[in-house]
Amino acid sequence: MATKRDYYEVLGVPKNASEEEIKKSYRKLAMKFHPDRNQGDASAEVKFKECKEAYEMLSDAEKRAAYDQYGHAGVDPNMRPPGGGAGFADAFGDIFGDIFGQARRQQGGRQVFRGNDLSYAMDVTLEEAAAGKDAQIRIPSFDECDTCNGSGAKPGTSAKTCGTCQGSGQVQMRQGFFSVQQTCPHCRGTGKIITDPCTPCHGNGKIKTHKTLEVKIPAGIDNGMRIRSTGNGEPGTNGGPPGDLFIEIRTLKHDIFERDGDDLHCAVPISMTTAALGGEIAVPTLQGEAAIDLPEGTQTGKQFRLRGKGIKGLRATFPGDLYCHITVETPVKLTEHQRKLLKDLDESLKKGGDKHSPNEKGWADKLRSFFN
Repeated sequence: MATKRDYYEVLGVPKNASEEEIKKSYRKLAMKFHPDRNQGDASAEVKFKECKEAYEMLSDAEKRAAYDQYGHAGVDPNMRPPGGGAGFADAFGDIFGDIFGQARRQQGGRQVFRGNDLSYAMDVTLEEAAAGKDAQIRIPSFDECDTCNGSGAKPGTSAKTCGTCQGSGQVQMRQGFFSVQQTCPHCRGTGKIITDPCTPCHGNGKIKTHKTLEVKIPAGIDNGMRIRSTGNGEPGTNGGPPGDLFIEIRTLKHDIFERDGDDLHCAVPISMTTAALGGEIAVPTLQGEAAIDLPEGTQTGKQFRLRGKGIKGLRATFPGDLYCHITVETPVKLTEHQRKLLKDLDESLKKGGDKHSPNEKGWADKLRSFFN
């Protein structure tokens, strides 16, 4: 008889591994070597059984202690008291229930499944995201079929007990000498077979309709955030709880502002003369109009910060700021008179030397240094 490998070696964990590390390693190996994923591969089935056995022993505190002290002899089933230890179904169910993530329980011999979650995309303006709003949305809903009263069977007929699972909603699937419990593929866990389905609902017992929900959009919500509406997803199976509705916020592009977290940014174009002479200019904010005092000789790219004129985020104590980015516009479509005025101005500026264009002189010096 072949010697058994060390259980820690099988799972690829150290002897001081935590329960969570052991469980995590087993989940990974069980998924990799599961017979359903490796049909016809005898070696994969052997490895699956081996890692399952290792997990069953090391996940049980008493068995692990005995194994650590006495090795395989300490957990030999012929030497353990009758009825001791957890069975394969428990180990398999705990792990694969976590892997596949489908919450389920037994009720009246049938499997009960939670309904699927639904997703709804809602477009909001920047102003609505900042201030919040109450909205109405129309989503799919499922009502009990009036024709069959929810049975799914055509009036005058009734559902029959599933002959495959005998009404339990589950079947046993054998993998070698292991037995795995699964949802019955014929009745899909309902335990019933409808031979003559109701025409309006097609045997589902429910009719798809729509309903209107009141949704409160909180102030400060940002693009990509989701609002959860509990119980407004798809209905569960066999009386299971419904799923949830997740409303994803999509902020529409704004004509003036761009949002960056709780801060806002906007470009403020000014004329060449305003940039040169300076003075007070009006700028927009979400709260109304504000003023900026421009110094003489303001250049393109100059940034002004207006504190508290941004957005107060969902978890923020104070609102963000508004950043105004100055862009100096060059005049276009000039008349001959205007062109003459600009040429006269240019000549006048040149006579004044470098003091009127300090950046231009610096740039020229850098160019000469570069080429020389």
